[in-house]
Amino acid sequence: MSEADKAQQLARVNHEMEEDLGVLQLTTRDALATCCRILAREGHESGLAGQVTAVGERPGTWWTLKFGFGFDEATGERMVLVDEDLQPLEGGRPNPGVRFHIWIYRQRPDVKAIVHTHAPYASALAATGQPLKTIHMDTTMLHGTAHLPDWPGVPVADDEGRIISGALGKAKSILLANHGLLTTGSSVEEATYLAVFFERAARMQLRAMAAGGCKEVDHTLAEEACRFLLQPAIVRGTFAYWARRS
Repeated sequence: MSEADKAQQLARVNHEMEEDLGVLQLTTRDALATCCRILAREGHESGLAGQVTAVGERPGTWWTLKFGFGFDEATGERMVLVDEDLQPLEGGRPNPGVRFHIWIYRQRPDVKAIVHTHAPYASALAATGQPLKTIHMDTTMLHGTAHLPDWPGVPVADDEGRIISGALGKAKSILLANHGLLTTGSSVEEATYLAVFFERAARMQLRAMAAGGCKEVDHTLAEEACRFLLQPAIVRGTFAYWARRS
């Protein structure tokens, strides 16, 4: 197939997906609660560790899960609204670990939602000192994932926020050494989508390492696949499917 034919086919597929995969009509707090339940179903639960946040409707505000509740217990009513100093504006108190999220939002105006979890396979990969690699087409949406090679300590102070946001740079996702995963998105749906596939990618990489090693995907093809799999229609449709399951 010529490049022109391939481009024509992709344009058709993209148009059809935009028509067929609709938008879930969820408020930010309900989308975030759905994100939590999806993460719980995918095995990201680690006690009260890990957090999800999303930009609030008012400038300088963020939604997050009320401290003390697990991902599987999340509902829209259990989401709390906080300001830039994590002071509660609506609901209750947030997990103090979300402080470093504020640094990312300040550095990245394009980011509207963040997922950070201590999912088991991502945590195991984080313990090896190796970065997440692009080794399979199903995980190419994570191509370009950043890597923080040294653990800066429990992220409840500003130093950790500065270090983590700096290591993330312009990437959408990052593997935090001896810690876990973090993904960002232009929507709650995108941050969730990347987080779920991040854990699956880490699991795949560890299994490949145990079997003898990993063969990485060609860089140019990985970039092309990344753009395709991050199309809003694909993200929306996948999130909607997981929402139905959760």
